[in-house]
Amino acid sequence: MTASQTPTTAEELRGVGLRVTAARVALLETVRDGDHLGVEAIASGVRDRVGHISLQAVYEALHALTAAGLVRRIEPAGNPARFEGRVGDNHHHVVCRSCGAVADVDCAAGEAPCLTASDDHGFSVDEAEVIYWGQCPACSTATSS
Repeated sequence: MTASQTPTTAEELRGVGLRVTAARVALLETVRDGDHLGVEAIASGVRDRVGHISLQAVYEALHALTAAGLVRRIEPAGNPARFEGRVGDNHHHVVCRSCGAVADVDCAAGEAPCLTASDDHGFSVDEAEVIYWGQCPACSTATSS
């Protein structure tokens, strides 16, 4: 593989020490093709690609892929977990209070942590998770009309 080639999904899985299975490949590709998907939507996408897969298998694969750093789990307060393929950068999220839509927001500071704690209690802080809340354009338009 030359430096200009991007690794295949299978090569990425092997690269983090995970066994390559059709379900894991389909799951990782489903997450990357989606937009902050919930577990049910991911399961549906995987089933479209490889046939039957149990919800338990989806949860187990998501746990493994998250632990390996190939998938990021976000869980806005009061909402079910969502998963995304954008990992390894310092970005945040904006969540619609009405419909639950989630979108990425690039970090204004550019590097982690974005915020400085007023009192770090002796912790060595390396990350700050920021979630902006509001209404998406569709919900804002619906409530104003």
